[in-house]
Amino acid sequence: MLDNPVWASLVHGPHARLAERAGTAARFLPEASPFHALADPSDADSWADLARLAGPSADVLVTGPVITPPPGWTVVEKMAGVQMSDTSLVAEPDPEAVRLGPADIPEMLDLTARTRPGPFGPRTVELGTYLGLRHDGRLIAMAGERFQPPGWTEISAVCTDPDFRGKGLATRLVRAVAAGIRERGATPFLHAAAVNVSAIRLYESIGFSVRARPEFAMLRSPDA
Repeated sequence: MLDNPVWASLVHGPHARLAERAGTAARFLPEASPFHALADPSDADSWADLARLAGPSADVLVTGPVITPPPGWTVVEKMAGVQMSDTSLVAEPDPEAVRLGPADIPEMLDLTARTRPGPFGPRTVELGTYLGLRHDGRLIAMAGERFQPPGWTEISAVCTDPDFRGKGLATRLVRAVAAGIRERGATPFLHAAAVNVSAIRLYESIGFSVRARPEFAMLRSPDA
């Protein structure tokens, strides 16, 4: 499941209501997430389905062990990542964390735009539970859930306002989100950019271990 988490989440997990599909390719609704997926990245027919789903000359974000598109596709950008799974995390609710919802979307979009934890759109909050911490009413940190392959849930959008970093807020929220995931009988996992050494060290220090080193690739579909 974790080797192809986007496909597993869209097809076998709870995100079918936020999915668009063409044969052996699928994607989230753009307002929720820019990620696309193929049932089998080594299958030319899956790539043809993805091109049909995306349309001509469209930007497509995919992730997997090795992203090697067939002729006609253009690699716009690639980023090395790490996938980490929970092996010894202490998960616990945080009494100060509040559940975020539709009314909080403007603040969530503002915080993610300033801190850039990864793609976040106006409907990303619908992917799972999002928790936040506030100071004097202002949203200063948040974390939530994204991909949900059966048996697993990804912790995502972990970010802290620059004025409040170094206070352990991200760790508190990761533990709190993980507590909810475990209550449902799932196991937490997450992704980080390979160059983000400080984040990887933090996650390792609280009980995550590197499971895989996937690529994240922005591709452009064929023009016809």
